[in-house]
Amino acid sequence: MNRYLPRLLAISAALSISNFVFAQVPDKPLPTQPEKVDSVISEEVKENVLDNIPVVSLDENDGQDGSAQNISGQANSGRNPFTNAAAYNFSAVRFRVRGYDSDLFDTYMNGVPMENLDNGFTPYGLWGGLNDVLRNKTVTTGLQTSKQGFGNLGGATFIDARASKQRKQTTIGYSLSNRNYVHRFSFTHSTGLNKKGWAFSFSGSRRWADEGFTDGTYYDGWSLYAGVDKKINANHLLSFVAFATPTESGRQGASTQEMLDIAGTNFYNPYWGYQNGKKRNASIAKSFQPIGILTHEWKINSKTNLVTAASYSFGNRSTTGLDWYNAPDPRPDYYRNLPSYEDDPVVAAQILAALKNDVNKRQINWDALYNANYANTVTINNVNNIPGNSVTGRRSLYILEERVTHTDRVNVNTTLNTVINSHMDLTAGLTYEGQKNNYYKKVNDLLGGDFYRDLNQFAERDFGTDPNASQNDLNNPNRIVRVGDRLGYDYDINIHKSSAWVQTTVKFHKVDFFVSAEHSYTRFWREGNTRTGLFPNNSYGKSADHDFYNYSVKAGVTYKINTGNFLFVNGSYVTKAPFFENAYLSPRTRDFVQNNLQSEQIKSVEGGYILVAPTVKFRVTGYYTQFRRGTDVLSFYDDLNRTFGNYALSNIGKTHYGAEVGAEVIVYKGFTVNAAAAFGRYFYDTRQDLVETLDNTSAVVSAEPVVYTKNFRVATPQEAYTVGLNYRSPHYWFVNVNVNYFDQVWLGYDPLRRTPKAVDGVDPNSAQWHSIIDQIELPSQFTVDAFAGFSWLMNNKFKSLKKRTFLVFNLGVNNLLNNTGIVTGGYEQLRYDYQLKDINKYPPKKFYAYGTNFSANVSLRF
Repeated sequence: MNRYLPRLLAISAALSISNFVFAQVPDKPLPTQPEKVDSVISEEVKENVLDNIPVVSLDENDGQDGSAQNISGQANSGRNPFTNAAAYNFSAVRFRVRGYDSDLFDTYMNGVPMENLDNGFTPYGLWGGLNDVLRNKTVTTGLQTSKQGFGNLGGATFIDARASKQRKQTTIGYSLSNRNYVHRFSFTHSTGLNKKGWAFSFSGSRRWADEGFTDGTYYDGWSLYAGVDKKINANHLLSFVAFATPTESGRQGASTQEMLDIAGTNFYNPYWGYQNGKKRNASIAKSFQPIGILTHEWKINSKTNLVTAASYSFGNRSTTGLDWYNAPDPRPDYYRNLPSYEDDPVVAAQILAALKNDVNKRQINWDALYNANYANTVTINNVNNIPGNSVTGRRSLYILEERVTHTDRVNVNTTLNTVINSHMDLTAGLTYEGQKNNYYKKVNDLLGGDFYRDLNQFAERDFGTDPNASQNDLNNPNRIVRVGDRLGYDYDINIHKSSAWVQTTVKFHKVDFFVSAEHSYTRFWREGNTRTGLFPNNSYGKSADHDFYNYSVKAGVTYKINTGNFLFVNGSYVTKAPFFENAYLSPRTRDFVQNNLQSEQIKSVEGGYILVAPTVKFRVTGYYTQFRRGTDVLSFYDDLNRTFGNYALSNIGKTHYGAEVGAEVIVYKGFTVNAAAAFGRYFYDTRQDLVETLDNTSAVVSAEPVVYTKNFRVATPQEAYTVGLNYRSPHYWFVNVNVNYFDQVWLGYDPLRRTPKAVDGVDPNSAQWHSIIDQIELPSQFTVDAFAGFSWLMNNKFKSLKKRTFLVFNLGVNNLLNNTGIVTGGYEQLRYDYQLKDINKYPPKKFYAYGTNFSANVSLRF
């Protein structure tokens, strides 16, 4: 009973709020313009908002066309209480709205889609730190209709970052935090449209930390934005914006509970070690991908508007990591280096004591890596396949490699909106997206060595009699590489997608409905830049094309009970082309794809009730979504075969259903109560097919027609609840406290453990069988968050100020009670002991939520 009490309280609070105020709904038309929404919590406080959740942020530029017959303006006026909770209060546990993956949420910037074509995810980091110029947003949730795009299953966010849409002001800000970064300086200046029709806007910020919340991490990021608009005449507006966010950070790695206990902290980070007395991180993430967007808005007449936009982006993102040749694994939490690996309890105790007492044992020992390279002087003959070309020097056994993705992307989108008559609107759009990614590795640091050999050491071991098998590039055999040189894999993906969509919205006094349809065409292929020795005929040059024709339809109807009460039902049927990264078995080495590659099918329906009143906002939505014919590819190091392996999963089916409840009510002067609840069940409902392959052979290692994943849960909290109290003073200060509770949290699973081969010989009724097959459920958790701030009009004190000048301060504290036991994510290792059936040999790795963390911001606006 104790487990269910918090969720019952949260649901009861939300429902009682709605029942209490239902009679207060005025029987008169709502304002034609939705009220301006003030942000209760500053953008700086919300820097850690989960990426795939849209954020509602309206201002006077939004919602100009609300009317008694147009549900879209009324139902979304003001803040959506559930969306706010999902974005802010639920973010600590990486909550996913409706359990959906990030590719089911769209983001548009100045009219162009921003999702990556290779995986469908939105690269939010490419405009991180530019909060001041990204406040103009229109958000749709679920299957709602939009005048700016067809939308996606989870909804869409449309950001208008044009210079003429920025508020005329100058802002200087500073933030202090103990999260990923410690310091942030920002500056923004926007002119607004002048008399000659020009508008300019500039924004920049610097975020950095010598060490973040977790040991060994650091952050160094710049953010730059420039926008210029020219209003040519009353009908034409031309806009251009460019932004870039060069960023470098030291990453945190997940680890096993054994290693976390040895280190004495849930925030243990295996990626760093001491070098010359300073912490050095082996996993460094870098990103620099500038974007430019040109937008033309044409008001053809009073009823028709055409917006056309084109964008181009380019640049690199990369991560570094250790690589080694014919040498011991240097990772401090490698399972063979832990006490649990030893059968002899005396030896295990000695290892445990060494790990606890010596930081160089439980972290990367950089000195040991350098010394191993210093001591390895060798002579390499016939370098670059040139007879007699011998090189003598320190051949590195360990290096730091950099895994790079270079992206070039072009997007063009045009959207037409026209009012056919007083009851009907028509929206249509055309989109083209083209993306080319170059994936390669290069030497980042030789760690004291002179060179490294570009060889496939696994093939060298397994095919010792074949001199070509070990070559990573037969076109350039027997290479030695130095810092900056490419090694290993080098290949391109090319993806082209075009789509056309149309939408009709019909509005009557009591009923509104819409119908939308989209058709898309996707083509992708691989192009190898190296000829691998193991796959000489399938690694170099252009592969076969893969083409997919897809369609989507959605429709909805809204019944307006009165001016403040609405009922709605929406439904959709979608087919989606597989993403490149889920199609190819091992694009690093060859162009083989999954068998019977086909589009995914998705059916979804949602319905609910919306209450909009001066003192209350309430929304309850129920939904049901079914996924069929999904695919996935997982890559890992296979200890058994001592090479890289790949799991190709197909026939992935899922069902997601549940309800979302959100409410905000003004209970007294300045006092507002908010409550939200997400109750869902997201589970796999098919037995998937699995094909296991290795990078060292074209043969299939195993093909499992059955993977016991039916009724396994998607790895995200399936229940989340929050209740909060807000007070906003008439003297321009506010305070907010929220209590949050999370339940039904499940760990990501290893599919290979859920196969007949994995439980061969094990009694299905035994505890061992269940320990192998059953999914791991994580404990329920709670957090408490608090926010406060004030705004001071300085002109009242300093009469000499010519412009209205505000000093604004905000403070946000998350996880106020320092709950350090919250598992925010993790996964079972893609390894399994087939001989002993011992699941503890490769235990799961976990991430934990930060303890008490804060962000304070002060800014001057004039």
